[in-house]
Amino acid sequence: MSRIHPTAVIAPGAQLDSSVEVGPFTVIGPDVRIDAGTRIGPHVVIEGHTTIGRDNQIFQFGSIGAAPQDKKYADEPTRLEIGDRNSIREFVTFNRGTVQDGGVTRIGNDNWIMAYVHVAHDCQLGNDIILANNATLAGHVHLGDHVFLGGFTTVHQFCRIGAHAMTAFTAAVSQDVPPFVTAAGNRAVPAGINSEGLKRRGFSSEQIMEIKRAYKVIYRSSLPLDQARQELERMEQQSATAAAHLRTLREFVSDSPRGIIR
Repeated sequence: MSRIHPTAVIAPGAQLDSSVEVGPFTVIGPDVRIDAGTRIGPHVVIEGHTTIGRDNQIFQFGSIGAAPQDKKYADEPTRLEIGDRNSIREFVTFNRGTVQDGGVTRIGNDNWIMAYVHVAHDCQLGNDIILANNATLAGHVHLGDHVFLGGFTTVHQFCRIGAHAMTAFTAAVSQDVPPFVTAAGNRAVPAGINSEGLKRRGFSSEQIMEIKRAYKVIYRSSLPLDQARQELERMEQQSATAAAHLRTLREFVSDSPRGIIR
């Protein structure tokens, strides 16, 4: 118990590993579970049916697991699930899910969440994501692995952003952003591929070149989208090194209920 500051309020029923650190004036509700090595700063509120994994760091003034900002919410026992090794900075807000979706908001592993980020109800975040200051996700947004959202990015509800995609500062995303693509502007439009990010993650020059060719098929060839998908499939079959990445791109474009940014 020496790791829990005496001014913290831990409700009966909360399950905290003995190695969890809790700072001054933090409040933790009865349905919260926190695993080993996680550090909670001062003045944090963690409530609802919230599960937090191992070795996370949550900085001061966060609101974690509050009720969803949805008028249909009727106090159902929905959940927030946070994985391992996430850095969650000051004034971040994560809301629980709703029964209109899967009932859970989910944050993966190894994510870097900067100050004032808002993740609304039913969002699904993968791994190794960076959300810069004031990025805002509306309800039901899905982010793939290695996504980077620039500061003050806003994402409309039900949008999906594919793996390795990136948004520029103040981008306003109202349709799906395909994997590997950079989006910029209000409303966000495609602005090339995230070449530098792919290099940093070990993509070969040939793989990046093939992804860039695929981008040109979708956005620069003037082909109707159905024909562009057919061309992507042909490229996938002919590629020795980038077939899996081209398949990821083609499948995302083919299964986009909101449509992709154009």
